[in-house]
Amino acid sequence: MVNNKHIATFILGALAGLAAGKYASMSDEEKEKLMANLKEKANNLKDEAVKTAGQAKDYFSELTTKGTDAIKEHFPGAEKWMNDIFGNKETAAATDAEADQPKS
Repeated sequence: MVNNKHIATFILGALAGLAAGKYASMSDEEKEKLMANLKEKANNLKDEAVKTAGQAKDYFSELTTKGTDAIKEHFPGAEKWMNDIFGNKETAAATDAEADQPKS
């Protein structure tokens, strides 16, 4: 049974064969021009990827800050609650012990 994956593989193979044939029939000057063009496109793609990665980092940093602020606004005890659950147990015990001490 032939499925879409087999058809796609056949088409990609045929295109690769055509591209290889075209490249083999090019002059040295055309090959250099093609390679320079591919390098330029690859560098542009890399620059865009780096820029996008930086933007994503900034976005997630902002999202973390805004998310933390929103949780604190709607659930004021969230920070203490999270520290009680995930925080350092020794620090939490010391903080609780200090809270239990009578004020003078």
